This record gives sequence, C-alpha cells and structure tokens, in this order.
Amino acid sequence: MGALVTAVTALALVAGVVTVLSTGALRSGVRILLDLLTAAGVLRLAGEPGWNGLAGAAAIIALRQLLGVALSRPPPWSGRQSRARCADDDHHLPLASTGEIGKAGG
Repeated sequence: MGALVTAVTALALVAGVVTVLSTGALRSGVRILLDLLTAAGVLRLAGEPGWNGLAGAAAIIALRQLLGVALSRPPPWSGRQSRARCADDDHHLPLASTGEIGKAGG
C-alpha cells in the first residue's frame, strides 16, 4: 500500500506541473495537485489506519479547502483598472426605455 501512496503522490506532482506548463493555468494545476494529494492521503489512511494517517489526511483536506476558497476569488489584477469616462455628448444617444433622443439622467 505504501508504494501505491508514493506513486499517487508522485503522479499528483507530475500532473500539477504538467497542467501548469501546458495550459498556463496555475489555479487548475494547484487544484489538480490538491485533489490527487487528497486521494493519496485517503489511500494512506485506508492502508494503515491510525492517528498519524488520520492527521495527515485531515491536514491535506484542510489545506485543500483553504486554498480552494482562496483560488475561487478573482485575482486582484483581473478587474478594470480605471472607470470608463462618460462623454459630454452622450445626450444624442437614444434612451433605452423610450427610444427617444434626449438628455440622459433626467
């Protein structure tokens, strides 16, 4: 069982790195890595039930949950950098509700 856990752990690292390198998506690579490390922790727990295995699996799952929440937020650099400027001559645009042309905001 130890060899299987080691193999899943190694494949988790390889899959995470390959995902990041091939797609450029760091978030997806980290999620894949954490999912496979969770699987390795559960396999370790199934093979050798004990407090150490339980603590290791719980730590991996807690880390996965915390990073999952952090990765689900949009990155701080992804938003619009500045507000759109309103032109002074927007009054010639048709109003959405009536289809008339007039001064907006009235």
